[in-house]
This record gives sequence, C-alpha cells and structure tokens, in this order.
Amino acid sequence: MKVILNDTVEHLGDRGTICEVKPGFARNYLIPKGFAYEATPANLARFKQEQRRWLEAQERQKAQAELLAGKIVGLELSFYRRAGESDALYGSVTASDVAEALAVKGFDVDRRKIELAQHIKRLGSFAAELHLHRDVRVPITVHVLREGEQASA
Repeated sequence: MKVILNDTVEHLGDRGTICEVKPGFARNYLIPKGFAYEATPANLARFKQEQRRWLEAQERQKAQAELLAGKIVGLELSFYRRAGESDALYGSVTASDVAEALAVKGFDVDRRKIELAQHIKRLGSFAAELHLHRDVRVPITVHVLREGEQASA
C-alpha cells in the first residue's frame, strides 16, 4: 500500500515521502496515529495545502526549543541515592527522575524526550541528551552520589 508520510517516521522516511508499506501497518498504525495518508490524488492535494502551515509551526517550535536549549546547555543534575558497597544503587535513576529534577529547576521537559543510554544503576557521572526538537538536542550531565555525600561538582 502506498502512503504519504505526514510526519517523519523513524526507519521509514521524512514528511512528504511517498513509500510502500504493508497494508496492516498503514491501517493499524500509520493512518490512525496521523503519521500518514493513503497515497491518492486527493490526499496529495490535501498534503500540499497543509505543508505551509506545518512548516510555520515547525519553525515556531524549533525557535522555542532553541531558546530552552540555550538555558539548559551545560546543566548538571545531582541525585543522591542509597548504594551498596560496590557502588550499585538500590534502584535506579531513570528519565522520569531526570524530568522531575528539570521541573524543579523550572524546565518543562517530557520524560520521553530524555535519552539515557540505560537506566543508571551505579554511582558516578553519566551523560544524558534532551531531544527538545527534531533538530535541537542538548547534552546534560547527571551525577549520582551516595546518600549523605556532598556534591563535588
């Protein structure tokens, strides 16, 4: 089944791409979620009309993301957790924990836009990346310290 992508879909293509997908994938996922239209002449005309509004909205979102990125760049977050003798945490530090810490500092970032290599399960310093927009990514540092220690950073 041929579809016109209405948004960038990872491993499939960018907005405006016409691609061939399995009918079930299109009917059950792409079309209901608004990621694609069936590739018909009427939908192609519809897509072209929406393109200008979409580009303007993307520029506004990118400008807001760049403004937020300018405030966040270089940010370091510290978490104090209980840990065993081998520096293994009792629990972990997740993207949700990072999102809550950012909210306390006044930055509203969705936890799904925070990329950690994996859940942090040891003491130390780790890199995280915030995906504020498709083109705007901000690295931050996450320090995990033993409960009761003072931050060295």
